[in-house]
Amino acid sequence: MPQLDPVIWFFVLGVAAGAARADLRLPGAIYEFVSTVLLLAIGLKGGVELARDTGAMPITELGSILLLGFVLPLPAFAIAYYVGRLARADAASLAAHYGSVSVGTFAVVVSYLATRDIAFEARAPVWVVLLEVPAILAGILLARGLSGDVAWRHLMRELFLGRSIVLLLGGLAIGWLAGPEGSSSIQPLFFDLFKGILALFLLEMGLIAAAQLPTLRHHGLFIVLFGVAVPVAFAIVGAGLGQVLGLSPGGITVLATLAASASYIAAPAAIRTAVPEANPALSLTAALAVTFPFNIVVGIPLYERIAVALAG
Repeated sequence: MPQLDPVIWFFVLGVAAGAARADLRLPGAIYEFVSTVLLLAIGLKGGVELARDTGAMPITELGSILLLGFVLPLPAFAIAYYVGRLARADAASLAAHYGSVSVGTFAVVVSYLATRDIAFEARAPVWVVLLEVPAILAGILLARGLSGDVAWRHLMRELFLGRSIVLLLGGLAIGWLAGPEGSSSIQPLFFDLFKGILALFLLEMGLIAAAQLPTLRHHGLFIVLFGVAVPVAFAIVGAGLGQVLGLSPGGITVLATLAASASYIAAPAAIRTAVPEANPALSLTAALAVTFPFNIVVGIPLYERIAVALAG
């Protein structure tokens, strides 16, 4: 029996139950609550650690991670368009999803490192925000071009005031302002129950992933190969950047995992608005039915080994 973290088995349960069409689902309100608590907890933890460490994010790190967000969609688009022979809109949609990041995967890698007492940079939640938006913009430009008919004002509002970014940055600010002592009163919900909340979130993700399986069968081998090979390649790029930036082994692992992850919250909403002709099932299937389970079961331990090897 594989020695997986118990929270991963909740995802496996969700996939199995969904594939068997069992009568199991989280009510919409419960899922909204769980994901809200999870996003706030990630932000709060980062904010509290930032309050302990007064060092600011280096400008080179900020610029490099923003650039990474713009660059990653380019090879993803080229592979999807020229190798997979997908329509331009679908290739651009895949590029946006795979250049952007998965908050759920970030939560899993945070839990993975915490279980092993591996420290990482407190500012890591900021990396999520820095990587989220540029990739989506790059994907839209790949689909539409600079002269494309895109309601940029509405899109920018959706991107920067989207639920995940507001909750992450809000939690980060509250944790930083409150500090370790001030946040102790909310620790039972947001800190102590983090893994339990994550387990419920992964249960729902498993159910959603199972719902994408028919699309996976329809689109065949390319989506499976893309959903595994691209994340590994992007993880190596992210790990290499982390080493250049002088991050800790834990920080390199986190950045590699973020580079390897694929968005299934912010990117689908933005692409649906800006590129409505793209097939949303294609990108969601690749991100949720292939890449997400690969990353949380196989990818994260692999990326940690890469990080340790790079850190020497």
